[in-house]
Amino acid sequence: MEGKTILITGGTGSFGKKFVETVLKRFTPKKIIIFSRDELKQFEMQQDARYQKEGVLMRYFIGDVRDEKRLMRAMEGIDVVVHAAALKQVPAAEYNPFEAVKTNIIGGQNVINACIEKGVKKVIALSTDKAAAPINLYGATKLTSDKLFVAANNFRGTHDIKFSVVRYGNVMGSRGSVIPFFIEKKKSGTIPITDTRMTRFNITLQEGVDFVLECLDKMWGGELFVPKIPSYKILDLAEAVAPGVKIEEVGIRPGEKIHEEMITESDAVSTIEFEKYFVILPSVQLSGAAHMKLWDTEKFRTTSSYSQGKFCADNFKYNSGTNEWFLSVEELRDLVIKNVSGG
Repeated sequence: MEGKTILITGGTGSFGKKFVETVLKRFTPKKIIIFSRDELKQFEMQQDARYQKEGVLMRYFIGDVRDEKRLMRAMEGIDVVVHAAALKQVPAAEYNPFEAVKTNIIGGQNVINACIEKGVKKVIALSTDKAAAPINLYGATKLTSDKLFVAANNFRGTHDIKFSVVRYGNVMGSRGSVIPFFIEKKKSGTIPITDTRMTRFNITLQEGVDFVLECLDKMWGGELFVPKIPSYKILDLAEAVAPGVKIEEVGIRPGEKIHEEMITESDAVSTIEFEKYFVILPSVQLSGAAHMKLWDTEKFRTTSSYSQGKFCADNFKYNSGTNEWFLSVEELRDLVIKNVSGG
């Protein structure tokens, strides 16, 4: 990040703000560009000292990833792009399906085109656990986006650019997180839960940012990175947020899963496990066609991290319900207090 020019799409969102704050604390980039649609959020960021640092140019671009021409203009002179812009609300995507397609899929391809055209060096796109075996439109659009960013390495031509994807689970306290909803509902004395069997992966905003920065450092181009993170039971989360409050089971919503996955059993054959994360390899790596290979898979397994990786078993899957690492009620309560306003 030192001396680099960085652009974050969706930069006024929860992740974008924490990413900028962290980068400014640890590094001195040349310039950071916030690319987003909301002028009010941009104005608020400009007034906040957390997003300012002497010697670092901060620029705010009003724009939409649906607008390829605007992206082209914004990408001038950029070294690193973190693509965080997306329509993320599952019910909204179900009700407005093509709007999600325009932002998450067409917008993603627009980012790819602009990055290649303008000579960007590294691109990380953020994904979601809902993109693994998706049952809702949001997950389906993000799976398509993942495929687009991985495949972008195949047609970069002579351009010196790498595209990779980072996929992780629910971000504690972010926009759309269930925790602020639970905190609000506990005032009424009853917390509605769709299904009491439900489990979810959990990651804090800071952990998500740290993982993206680590992946930017390690990426070869074409990987889909998945961190090893804990799960929680929804009943344990409710107990952590509102001990003793009455639970009302209201029924599962359309497009909602009992358990989330980040690596499916079908992905396992092309997944390498490292000490703290997994990497799903691009499909062309396994095609057997030498001219299609992006890089040496065995070399990647043995040299891309500080410790050697190993291929996952064929029947492996990374599921929030069968995860070996679960947070206790006490651990959840501590995390809520530290990471969620009002906790």
